[in-house]
Amino acid sequence: MRVYITDDHEMYLEGLSLLLQKQQQLEVTGTSLNAGGLLDRLPALSPDDILLLDVNLPDMEEEELIRKIRELRPQQKVIYLTLIRGTRYVHKLLKFQVQGYVLKNASVEELVTAIEKVHNGGQYFSKEIDILSDGDFRNTLTIEDRKINEILSKREVEVLKLVCKEFSNAEIAQKLFLSISTVETHRKNLIAKLGVQNTVGLVKFAIRNNLID
Repeated sequence: MRVYITDDHEMYLEGLSLLLQKQQQLEVTGTSLNAGGLLDRLPALSPDDILLLDVNLPDMEEEELIRKIRELRPQQKVIYLTLIRGTRYVHKLLKFQVQGYVLKNASVEELVTAIEKVHNGGQYFSKEIDILSDGDFRNTLTIEDRKINEILSKREVEVLKLVCKEFSNAEIAQKLFLSISTVETHRKNLIAKLGVQNTVGLVKFAIRNNLID
């Protein structure tokens, strides 16, 4: 089984490449740090190569990238790697017939399982994303403490707690010595990572996971 990896975090990219190369049944055919690099290499790759893609690449939105991949290779197999649990991302990408969506905190064994299933013509979605029988999605709002620390940064947890206390972006920025735009970015990232729709969803998540009283 052949895989090609694209991720803008160089250390993660190199580490994942080394881990997968140790698997006897896998061959890493190359890596890219951005979407442009992947698209440049795509015509030279084998149609059998499975693309492992980071959802958040700095030079191109995920929908634009998968659209271009489909234009060049309609049958190309794609597995997205991400820390974002939001099922809205899965909804957006499934319309482009993405074969997999695996969280970056998954074990190597789980990722290999995902690659095997996709290689054999199936699909694979991380166990933390619950796919219902009618094709809809539901978020798992309760997460182990260890995994919360893997999904959210320390700063994001601080912002989340202040959001739940009904502080405005300006007030949070003042308390944490941040710019208002940085706070807004943290809010957007929290909503995306946790797969909720709005501030109410953030509060529900925080309560269910004992982050606030």
